[in-house]
Amino acid sequence: MKKALFDFKDPFFKPLWIRVLIFAICIGWGLLELSMGANFWGALFIGMGLMAGYHFFMAGNFPGDEAD
Repeated sequence: MKKALFDFKDPFFKPLWIRVLIFAICIGWGLLELSMGANFWGALFIGMGLMAGYHFFMAGNFPGDEAD
């Protein structure tokens, strides 16, 4: 099976603080880029943050929950 670009089910993402930190860094960096006039990079990082936030907090399939 082809592996996705971002594997949100990786055990590295199991601690909550790592998931919150990644979400906050992406959104924060995107806002910084937007404030400096770099619209493409701002939109890219905010999109990555929103995608990570959805998979980490809303999708319901949290890292480490799957039974292997």
